[in-house]
Amino acid sequence: MEANPRSTGRLPAAFLTPGSSSFMDFLSAHSPDLLPGNRELPEGIVEAPHGTTIVAATFPGGVVLAGDRRATMGNMIAQRDIEKVFPADEYSAVGIAGTAGLAVEMVKLFQLELEHFEKVEGATLSLEGKANRLSTMIRGNLGMAMQGLAVVPLFAGWDEGKEKGRIFSYDVTGGRSEEHGFAATGSGSIFARGSMKKLYRDDLTEQQATTLVVQALYDAADDDSATGGPDMARRIFPIVTVITDEGFRRLTEAESSELARSVTERRLEQPDGPRAALL
Repeated sequence: MEANPRSTGRLPAAFLTPGSSSFMDFLSAHSPDLLPGNRELPEGIVEAPHGTTIVAATFPGGVVLAGDRRATMGNMIAQRDIEKVFPADEYSAVGIAGTAGLAVEMVKLFQLELEHFEKVEGATLSLEGKANRLSTMIRGNLGMAMQGLAVVPLFAGWDEGKEKGRIFSYDVTGGRSEEHGFAATGSGSIFARGSMKKLYRDDLTEQQATTLVVQALYDAADDDSATGGPDMARRIFPIVTVITDEGFRRLTEAESSELARSVTERRLEQPDGPRAALL
């Protein structure tokens, strides 16, 4: 009789010789119940905390990805200091909007997916390949999305082949679009996008790009109740990350707080923000 791998403490051979460079394919074959999209939901309306606004902007030399800190549940603030922007690997990052718990879990699986590929293949995926893998994961969550538990991330990174920062947006079906210049997703995205549309230039410096995304998040919070602005009393500020040919970097708390304070103090003089030229 063949020994039970669990009783011997040894892993099955399939676990030691994965047949695919995709961790998601491996998990689907051996433990499909662990995938977020395969879980059974109770009947009726499922209420869960939702992350809101994520913004991104490119500049010569890289890309900036940022998010506010508020999570809502209906008309209530569920969390004031949620983190919505995460490194996917050394040269890319993902910002989450939608059902917070599922989104964070999807990000962790995405990180494992990229790490698994690199270990099996001995090379990293191209930025385009990473964007495609994330698209597949979102499509796998379609059943949940149809029940109101959608995850709609924003993906950004440094493309080593094209030597520039790139941004990818998604819909709930996993449809992927490359955004040029700037992008936003989440409940406050329409206001953030309008803000960036008037302020964005293709010759921004890194400092100007980080200021741009904080201005956009401020404008989103000004008009969208689900988006949180800088909270000076609690010292809660947007998460701002920068990805260049040197890799992923998150602004320190001191850097993000100084940036948020500068924008807020300027708004005391101009509540509606900086003005764009008419012509």
